[in-house]
Amino acid sequence: MAIQTFDSLVYTNDNCVGCNKCISVCPVLTANHAVIENGENKIQVDGQQCVSCGACFDACAHEARSFNDDTERFFEDLKKGEKISLLLAPAFLANYPREYGSVLGGLKQLGVNRIISISFGADITTWGYIKYITEHNFLGGISQPCPAIVGYIEKYIPELIPTLVPIHSPMMCGAVYVKKYMKVPDKLAFISPCIAKKNEIDDPNCGGYVSYNVTFDHLMDYVRKNGISGPSVTDEIEYGLGSIYPMPGGLKENVYWFCGEDMFIRQIEGEKHAYEFLEDYKTRVLGKKELPFMVDALNCAKGCIYGTGVEEEKTKTDDVLYELQKIKEASKRNSSASAWGRNLTPKQRLNRFYKQFKDLDINDFIRHYTDKSAGMTVKQPSTSVLDNIFGEMEKHTDAERKINCSACGYNTCTDMATAIYNDCNYKENCIQYIKGEVEKENEVAKQMAEEMELKNAEIQEKNNMIAELVVGVHEDFESLNSSINGMAAGNNSNAAESTGISSSMADVVSFCDQLKAALTKIQELLVKLEENNSEITNVAEETNLLALNASIEAARAGESGRGFAIIAENIKKLADLSKDTASDSDSNKEQIQGAIEELLTDAEKLIEVIDSVNERVTNLAASTEEIAASADTVKMVSADLKEKLEALNS
Repeated sequence: MAIQTFDSLVYTNDNCVGCNKCISVCPVLTANHAVIENGENKIQVDGQQCVSCGACFDACAHEARSFNDDTERFFEDLKKGEKISLLLAPAFLANYPREYGSVLGGLKQLGVNRIISISFGADITTWGYIKYITEHNFLGGISQPCPAIVGYIEKYIPELIPTLVPIHSPMMCGAVYVKKYMKVPDKLAFISPCIAKKNEIDDPNCGGYVSYNVTFDHLMDYVRKNGISGPSVTDEIEYGLGSIYPMPGGLKENVYWFCGEDMFIRQIEGEKHAYEFLEDYKTRVLGKKELPFMVDALNCAKGCIYGTGVEEEKTKTDDVLYELQKIKEASKRNSSASAWGRNLTPKQRLNRFYKQFKDLDINDFIRHYTDKSAGMTVKQPSTSVLDNIFGEMEKHTDAERKINCSACGYNTCTDMATAIYNDCNYKENCIQYIKGEVEKENEVAKQMAEEMELKNAEIQEKNNMIAELVVGVHEDFESLNSSINGMAAGNNSNAAESTGISSSMADVVSFCDQLKAALTKIQELLVKLEENNSEITNVAEETNLLALNASIEAARAGESGRGFAIIAENIKKLADLSKDTASDSDSNKEQIQGAIEELLTDAEKLIEVIDSVNERVTNLAASTEEIAASADTVKMVSADLKEKLEALNS
């Protein structure tokens, strides 16, 4: 439900806990709205529906209800120099017998002009009531000094408006007298025991005679906080038995005093009793049944002396009643000229009463009323709508719809459903609904508990499995750590071996370079040998040529050259042998040269292979070192995981 706020004389303050007590005592079903405010249940006041009866103040244990009046505005206007006179409720003297004079004196010092007791206005009201009732045979009329009673009738029982006695209340009779007969031009402030008097003051039917409703409670709080006090003064006009109007039955006793006790006056007080009576009285009036001489009705059970605007501590004792009794006795004077003389008969008192007010025009004190019931009537749900609301409240049987526990504040479950229909409440404010919801939730919780128990068993089983798994994993980690340690050691060894192989391969490369250099040197020597063989061949050919020439010359010499010829022949053989040897040497050189070239080619390939192997060995050594580092990391992670598993297992 959306949060709502309402302008009202009576309003909810921050102390509200949503306990529903205010609903239980309120005579108006729609005057209180249960709302959710900041996540909490609160009971707000609908100012249009509220009659300011104050029942909620008595019921609330949390002091969660406050009220507005005109006290602050009254003092502000005094400070501004406004001319203001006081109308003083007769209950003020009874409530504050020791402070009465000094408080009035303090107000005088602040600028209050005149002080007139409404006890005198009550005397006028009594005169007006008796005169009007007897002259118009207005039997069964309801007294109207109580604005809460009048407001309730105008809003909720307009059928009884014709039965309201059309004479103003004591406050208004006093105000009319001050304005019309005393010609006082000042604004009037009513020192009041009643919150609801503000509604009467502002009612157009009351002519704007009074400007301020200053309640006892707020007045005395302001007086004490601001130290207001002065020389003792009192009210100005003499009055009679009107001083006892604040008492329960005060009006009735006034009428009896002047008319005798033979007539029947129905006396009714108290918020609950009064409004129930009015509903019943409507049936009696509409049924044209016998009616009393009049009905003396007051909202407050102890009368106006303990009104809604009175300080709470004053209502806790009977001290005020004793003070009022003293005032009452003083009013019943024995003076032969007084209309209130104790030794006079009711008829004699009435004659003197009429004589005392002979100069008053009763038409000046006539009160009119207004039917304000438009929009105030409680909407009644149809049977089908009521069934739907009860259905939403989980009230499906007749017994469930008549539990009537009143925890919601209403007398019956039907009243609660009606309040919901009028948007004044919501189903979650029904304790039976909440109880049902709780029982459902309990059943759900029970099922969940059973499911949870099964799940817990499954979880326990899984935990056992996990524990076993942890043990197994723990053992595996032990094995893994051992393997990692071995792998780390092997990797370290491989890294060392790879580094050694790489170093040895470097030696092989160096040897190959040396072999290549030696073969190159041999190749150079073979080239030199080829050059030497070429020279030998050339020498052999020249020797052959010389041997041939020598043979020729020896032949020519004949026998004498025979020995030379033999030498020449041998020289030729030597030359041929040298040539053949040189040729064989060239042939061998070519073979050696071919073999050396093959060796050089193979040496080049060997160097390339060694370089490749050396690079791979180097890479292998680096990889082995990286593997060793990774093995260390795996070992650290494995150890950490092992510790966590051990902690989990413990």
